[in-house]
Amino acid sequence: MEEIVSRNSGVYARLLLGRARHLMLNARQKEVAPFQISPRQAYILFILHSLGHKATLTELANYSDRGINTLSMQMTRMEKDGLVKKVREIPKSTLLRFELTEKGLDIYNKTNKLKADKAIMSALSEEERQTLISMLKRIIDKAEKYQ
Repeated sequence: MEEIVSRNSGVYARLLLGRARHLMLNARQKEVAPFQISPRQAYILFILHSLGHKATLTELANYSDRGINTLSMQMTRMEKDGLVKKVREIPKSTLLRFELTEKGLDIYNKTNKLKADKAIMSALSEEERQTLISMLKRIIDKAEKYQ
């Protein structure tokens, strides 16, 4: 397969990016499965924790690269599971924030200690990771022009 696809390095690079993403997502899914959450939910918990335990849908969408509607449905499920709660800063306001619950914080603390992502990325030196990040940002900037 490599011989066929390597004739077009752009296609081959996209194939490799997709395969790396798929394999890393599967590894993360196996790690978080005992906590009965998905990798996306684990990432939302990470974002909420990073933003001081509270965030609006817009803030979450900016960091998660998900649409508001998709994210709204996911947050509703996470609220039902007791991971987050909706908070109205001002009564009768339409501005909602989502806040980590104790359960959500506990699961965040446990899943944040998991090692698959770190172990996989340890295949690269810190300098190589920074180079990879820089290259991926350039690819993303270029790809966004086609959206």
